[in-house]
Amino acid sequence: MKRRLVFGLPILVAGCSVLPDRPFIESQRFTLEPRRAGPPRARSRHALLLRSMRAAPGLELRGLRRMRADGTMEVAPYEEWVAPPADLVELALRQWLVASGRFTAVTAPGSRLTTSLILETELLVLQIEGNFARVSLAALLLGQGGSLGEARPLGQTTVEARFSMEGARGSTGQAAAMETALQAALTQLEAWIVSSISV
Repeated sequence: MKRRLVFGLPILVAGCSVLPDRPFIESQRFTLEPRRAGPPRARSRHALLLRSMRAAPGLELRGLRRMRADGTMEVAPYEEWVAPPADLVELALRQWLVASGRFTAVTAPGSRLTTSLILETELLVLQIEGNFARVSLAALLLGQGGSLGEARPLGQTTVEARFSMEGARGSTGQAAAMETALQAALTQLEAWIVSSISV
């Protein structure tokens, strides 16, 4: 019995040497929390239902996206958002619209509140392109007169914003630049919603 154990020991030691000798790389995780600046605007009589944001292909992944010079996309394996990007952008948009003060309420799917406005959105772009961070969102605004009435389109648009990467360092700077670009895109989207309602 002892002899078998002694003979088997070199095999176990040899097996351990096959394990990959790679250093541990700690993942970096980033949030998207753009803050709306300025006081709330005049409140309208509308309540708004913000439906779940869709994600363009590839944006269901959490890794930071960078467009290479040759046009191919790099998705960072150890640098990622704390949640799928569309979920973070949806939460940011919801908080933004609430902070705007323009609506009597901003509700989520499943709410029992009857709303006169419905906003459908899709995250199209959230990435680094050369020396710029770029964000793009598509939006469809619907209106409905009553709880049983069919929704009618009030407008459809795509907003896009870029922010210079000058002075940004590493993945932390890139994530911050994308957050700033998102802030500009949400500013545009708010203005578009208000103009669509007024028309």
